[in-house]
Amino acid sequence: MKKRWMLVSAALTILLAGGCASSQSRESAEESRQSRNTQKTDGGDNEQTLQESQEETAGPDNRAADREEDETMSGEKRQIRVLAEDGSEIIFELNDSTAAADLYAQLPLSVEIEDFSDNEKIFYPEALDTADTPLAGVETGTLAYYAPWGDVVMFYGEYSENPSLYELGHAVSGEEEISQLSGTVEIEAVY
Repeated sequence: MKKRWMLVSAALTILLAGGCASSQSRESAEESRQSRNTQKTDGGDNEQTLQESQEETAGPDNRAADREEDETMSGEKRQIRVLAEDGSEIIFELNDSTAAADLYAQLPLSVEIEDFSDNEKIFYPEALDTADTPLAGVETGTLAYYAPWGDVVMFYGEYSENPSLYELGHAVSGEEEISQLSGTVEIEAVY
């Protein structure tokens, strides 16, 4: 009876942990997996660790699933449209980086555009993951993410390379409109 109770308790732990794993920090999730790895789901010949059982029933990471869903079947690049209050628009083609996928997953956005210096316009999305994201070159029309401040930058003038500036994509139309952006803009996916 005691053994069955432990099995039921372990099964409930798996179900609860599986549903909460995405909200746990990576460190505590790893600690949970390590401790569950040593427990068994049954005492028979077909022993299976709780970790293996959890891996069989757990769904994919939400953020990774969102990125995969956002990719088109035809392999075309993702594009976003920045719509200004005056009706002008800029289309950016995003690269295949993690940060660009994170930005795309946040769409649609309604954000306030700010001037910064005399060569860029900026806005603030939720934080982007810069893993596997290339550093930005120095081309006008570049859409980039400045990690220390958490702002997305639209360059309409020359700028210098920066080790904290990550490339998200480039303007494919309306580049000349970037310098005129002000106020609130709508950013949406182009389908």
